[in-house]
Amino acid sequence: MTPTQLRAYSTVVRLGSVKQAAAHLEVSEAAVSLHIGQLRRELGDQLFSRTAAGLAFTPGGLRLASRATELLGLQDITVLEVSAAGKGRRLLRVGASSLFAEHAAPGLIELFAARADDLDLELSVRDPGAFESLLVGRTIDIAIGPPPPVLPSAFAGRPIMNYRIVVVAGPEHPIVHLRPSAGQLRDQTWLLGPSAAAKVGAVPELMRRLGVPEANQQIYQSNAAALEEAKRGRGLTPALSFAVAPDVRNGLLVQLPGPHAMLEASWHALTLADASPSAAAELARFASTPRAIQAMMRGAGAKVGHFRPSVHVTLWS
Repeated sequence: MTPTQLRAYSTVVRLGSVKQAAAHLEVSEAAVSLHIGQLRRELGDQLFSRTAAGLAFTPGGLRLASRATELLGLQDITVLEVSAAGKGRRLLRVGASSLFAEHAAPGLIELFAARADDLDLELSVRDPGAFESLLVGRTIDIAIGPPPPVLPSAFAGRPIMNYRIVVVAGPEHPIVHLRPSAGQLRDQTWLLGPSAAAKVGAVPELMRRLGVPEANQQIYQSNAAALEEAKRGRGLTPALSFAVAPDVRNGLLVQLPGPHAMLEASWHALTLADASPSAAAELARFASTPRAIQAMMRGAGAKVGHFRPSVHVTLWS
């Protein structure tokens, strides 16, 4: 497969027509059809067929559509990285759990990036269970999220911040008038962010501790979306105590009392142990400083325009 073939196929998928794809790419329809034909022969899959309603994609064609977009995106990023490296710039690839990436990473990265004009940062949301393999494969340079159960000798781990998960609900939810037991919490509807889909982390641990069945769990694209639904009284949601403190003070959310509605946890930075002094090691050290912790807890997020270096954000499912 070549980038030209993938770009032709991805454009056909996006526009739904070979003719429109050819016009968009400024090539002939025959050229687009040639690229599609080459992909079909190489992969042994028809990919799509024409119907009266438009293009009908095979399961393999849909899978290729997803991969084509991903591969082309990596190609574009690689071109930028090579160009930046040629100009003497460094690249730091940060992999983070979704909870950290959404709430704490913006403040940390903005503050850290401002310290070096020659440093580019790439932040990607990763499954904490894959941190070690991503580091070994040099896909990322540093991972930030829940600590590993056991730290192998090949890695260096550093605690950077302790935090508390609390359970909150909207002021109209009937449970806010109780001191709920574990059983009462278990039977509620839970509104969860993407961190709940991982096997490792504070939110999955809380769900396991309470024994919440999957039928009672609704997972949203972000923790912020889950919080908004909780404010409307549609269920309970676990949240970072410092992130929801303003809404609790203003009465938009109610923090549930009791030991079952609270969990202490921490974030750690993980790097390869044999890595020489680098931007990754410096970020691991800097992230645990009082100044960095204050930045992570601000909660306002970072504006892209505030970054002096380039910052690339990649979301991986």
